[in-house]
Amino acid sequence: MIKYLFQGLMLGFAYVAPIGMQNIYVINNAISSNRLRAYTVALITIFFDISLALACFFGMGAVMERFTTLKLVILFIGCIAVIYIGIQLLRSKPETKEVDVNKTLPQIVITCLLVTWANPQALIDGSLLLGCFKAALSSEASKLFILGVCLASTTWFLGITTIVSIFRNNFNNRVIKIINVICGIILIYYGLKLGYSFLQIML
Repeated sequence: MIKYLFQGLMLGFAYVAPIGMQNIYVINNAISSNRLRAYTVALITIFFDISLALACFFGMGAVMERFTTLKLVILFIGCIAVIYIGIQLLRSKPETKEVDVNKTLPQIVITCLLVTWANPQALIDGSLLLGCFKAALSSEASKLFILGVCLASTTWFLGITTIVSIFRNNFNNRVIKIINVICGIILIYYGLKLGYSFLQIML
C-alpha cells in the first residue's frame, strides 16, 4: 500500500511545482523578504493549497464514485487534459513576474487565498487530476494517495522557500524551465495511467 503514498507524493509534486501564480508569489517573497516573512507566506500557501486539493479530491472524486457514466467521461477527459497540461509545461517559456512583498499579515492571507482558490486553472486542473484518481483508487489506497499529495505540497513550498532564500542570486528562468520539464514528464505519465484506468473499466 505504500506505493499509493509514493504515487500521491510524486503526483503532488508534479501538480504543485509548475511555476504559476502560487509559486511566483512564494518565490518572490523568498527572494525579497526576510526568512520569517518568507516562511509565513509558505505556510499560509500550504494551508490553502492542501484545502483545495482535499476539496478537489473528495468533492469531485465522491461525485464520480456515485455515477459510473460520469466517472468514465471524466476519466477520459482527465486523461487528455492531464497529458495536454504536461505537454504545455514541456513547451512553456518560464517568466517570473514581480509581486508586492510589502504586505500586512491579513493582506498576505488574502493574496494566498486568491492565488489558490481564485485561480480557475487550479480549480479545473485539481478537479480533473485529483478527482480522477479518487475515482480510480480503492478507499484505503485513496487515503494514502491524498496524504502523499498533502506531503508533497508541504515539502515543496517549504523546500522552495528554503532553497530560494539561500540561493536567491542563482534562481533564474533556466531553473524554472527545468522544474517545468520534469513536472511535464510526470504529468504525461499520470495522464497515461488515467487512460489505462479508463480502458480497464471499459474492457
